[in-house]
Amino acid sequence: MRDSRGTEFDDFVRTRSAVLLRVAFLLTGDRHAAEDLLQEVLEQVYVRWRRVQSSPEAYARRALVNRSINRWRWRARRPEQALGDHDGVARDHAEAVAVRELVVGALRALPARQRAAVVLRYLEDLPVVDVAAAMGCSEGAVKSHASRGLARLREALAGTSLVMPITGTGSSR
Repeated sequence: MRDSRGTEFDDFVRTRSAVLLRVAFLLTGDRHAAEDLLQEVLEQVYVRWRRVQSSPEAYARRALVNRSINRWRWRARRPEQALGDHDGVARDHAEAVAVRELVVGALRALPARQRAAVVLRYLEDLPVVDVAAAMGCSEGAVKSHASRGLARLREALAGTSLVMPITGTGSSR
């Protein structure tokens, strides 16, 4: 039988661990080191749960910073050694996340009908007929909303290095 501390802590981990992992990653610059760091900090938070229950995320963030600094100090005294052929570089997904945030932000700025047309037509890859049925409007209206939405997206993303692969030709596939 679990006590309330365990249940509350589980809820905290379930809801906030992704955010804390992002913080740990930004502090360490390495996914595996970030996961290890977060695991250590979550163990520390669990042990001190009754004291930090009022603001566990703030406590965890502070602990992440402190432990990451201590790891840097430890590495300065004892540098890591390469694993030779087994020391592969993991692909960093930070750029993909940044691009996604830009696109999602630009989509949020669109009016609802334009956003729906762009999302259904180009991101969900639905034919114009299906988009029209989903939106309850004519195929011409879908093409018009999609065209205007793409134009606004291009404007919003023009200052970025993101190249929009969508041509917006209005094919009626």
